[in-house]
Amino acid sequence: MCKAVAQAIKTDLIRKTDPVGQNSQKKPETIFALSSGAGTAGVAVVRLSGAHAFAALEALSGKPVPEARYAALRLLTDGSGARLDQALVIAFKGPASFTGEDVVELHLHGGRAVVAGVLEALDKIQGLRPAEPGEFSRRAFDNQKLDLTEAEGLNDLIHAQTAAQREQALRQMDGALRDLYEDWRGRLVAHLAHLEADIDFPDEDLPEGVAGAVRPNILSLKQEITQHLVDGRRGEALREGFRIVIMGEPNAGKSTLLNSLAKSDVAIVSDEEGTTRDAIEIQLDLGGYPVRLIDTAGVREGQGAIEQEGIRRALARAEEADLRLVLVRADDWPKVPESMQKWLDEKALLVITQTDRREAASGETMFHVKHDELPVGIIGAASVSAKADHGLDELFDTLTDHVRDAMAPREVPSLTRVRHRRALEDAVEHLDRFDQNAGMDAVLAAEDVRMAARSLGKITGRVGVEDILDVIFSDFCIGK
Repeated sequence: MCKAVAQAIKTDLIRKTDPVGQNSQKKPETIFALSSGAGTAGVAVVRLSGAHAFAALEALSGKPVPEARYAALRLLTDGSGARLDQALVIAFKGPASFTGEDVVELHLHGGRAVVAGVLEALDKIQGLRPAEPGEFSRRAFDNQKLDLTEAEGLNDLIHAQTAAQREQALRQMDGALRDLYEDWRGRLVAHLAHLEADIDFPDEDLPEGVAGAVRPNILSLKQEITQHLVDGRRGEALREGFRIVIMGEPNAGKSTLLNSLAKSDVAIVSDEEGTTRDAIEIQLDLGGYPVRLIDTAGVREGQGAIEQEGIRRALARAEEADLRLVLVRADDWPKVPESMQKWLDEKALLVITQTDRREAASGETMFHVKHDELPVGIIGAASVSAKADHGLDELFDTLTDHVRDAMAPREVPSLTRVRHRRALEDAVEHLDRFDQNAGMDAVLAAEDVRMAARSLGKITGRVGVEDILDVIFSDFCIGK
């Protein structure tokens, strides 16, 4: 392919698939905020970013800015000369900084009066203003220091509560998702170049069959994306918490089981039917993985409007669950209440409760469930007695193993947000249309590939994301 044709195709592809003028040429204001946690602490960090950051440090300290990336001790004062703090200060010269701009960090003593005094002094310096939530990270994105997946990984790391959440966030911050999605996007753009060549330069001396040769490659890439989507919500569940819903008829022992697993009196326990009217949710850490354990109202024909609403919500939670603990009283076993039978599927763990009553009534020394009595298709079964403290440790271990298997990291990084999933689904839809148009209309086929590439670019922020940036970065804390 001649150089002129190749350059023309490259220019056309950039115009059609990449953003134009995403970054404003206007120099942004200098911002400041408390980047460490609020409240009394040994050390508090105030961050500044922007063109006036160094001048602000000189105004507070009365001394020149120290050499970049070297800590220096400075006495900080306000505009009237009143002492604020003896602080360590560090300067980062842009673009070699988190935001890509000139950045200053003030490492203060963490008393409330110290922090408040420094923030007040900064607010009085011309050209400075308090930062909005996520504005430092937004500037890092605007200056191409982070892509959107890395920024989201940073936010996930700040909010991580378990070891597995921390590891997933660090992996995403390191660019695992970016590399995967940009690889797919780059391959699509390369294939698109051949399709465009056949359309835009039909009279040029191009190799025969170029456009036809890319079709199997594009369909193979579509299969990779499809496989990535079929992940059982692994990454999203790790971010949000694996949802385990406890369900059963009234007085099946749901709230008692919740309290036992939580090792705390979270829910009210009573022999009166209908005690639990609304879902009660607690957070657990099972083997380093986040779990949302949800107790629900007993399922029966509601006796009133409030209880009926509670049952409706219980069934809705059961539909959304990653795992359902379906409780059946030992006195009723092996009969399963009709209201519970439909929930015994591949997401269900059958839990036989109150086994101490069955043992007392029958004289059995130890209640056990026979394998041939179990419904087909369920994950398994457990038998417990909270009163006798029987079977709870085994159930806890079973749940931990199941959660670990469901959310264990894979070699290929898992998608972590609904936003990613929707963009990938859009890309697959465009590639499906490409397959339909490839043998009929070359122009439409090329447009389908272009739109698929744009969908992938939206995940990392390469194209068309202005409408969602505010939503993404507003979820950050103010100093980040």
